[in-house]
Amino acid sequence: MFTGIIEEIGAVTAVEPSGDGVRLSVRAPLAISDASHGDSISVNGVCLTVVASDESSFTADVMRQTLDMSTLAGFAPGRPVNIERATAVGTRLGGHVVQGHVDGTGVILEVRPGERWRVVRVGVPAALAPLVVDKGSIAIDGVSLTISAVSAPDAAEQWLEVSLIPETLEATTLADRNPGDAVNLETDILARHVQRMLAFTATPPATPPSEGGSR
Repeated sequence: MFTGIIEEIGAVTAVEPSGDGVRLSVRAPLAISDASHGDSISVNGVCLTVVASDESSFTADVMRQTLDMSTLAGFAPGRPVNIERATAVGTRLGGHVVQGHVDGTGVILEVRPGERWRVVRVGVPAALAPLVVDKGSIAIDGVSLTISAVSAPDAAEQWLEVSLIPETLEATTLADRNPGDAVNLETDILARHVQRMLAFTATPPATPPSEGGSR
């Protein structure tokens, strides 16, 4: 589990084919300082497992499903990435509960600069739109953010907006994102559970046949 509070900006150092996936190497000195084989590290919001490491970098295997669901498929050496280690028990939860299980990708539609911050509008896939709510939480490229505005339910194009404060712009890669860029999205886990429960409520389970037949 993660909190969406980015600890450092790392850099992709290698992307090598591995079956139908890839083996990704990332330079992240802080994250690897206390990491061991099998530990989880979030890379742009995607939970990856350390399979090898040295004093400044780690390597993880990325399977095909992850490549299909996230922006990792487009990664190349030199790409800066947001890095967060798994949350330690007993620490403060500075962001929100983030699993590192990306729901899909969105596309930045607009960036509106302010005096000290930026408002970013992100296009949201229709399937994810019911899971985003004004003042709710969203993880964009692994960064825990508060949604400041959402599109109307009947809008032709679904979107959400977030406001990036100076600290977020300095500590993450979101400062470098521009209209047209794809970003990883992870919606709030509570919203996903509610949506699943409502799906069962809308379609009651079939009544099992009675035993023994008629008398």
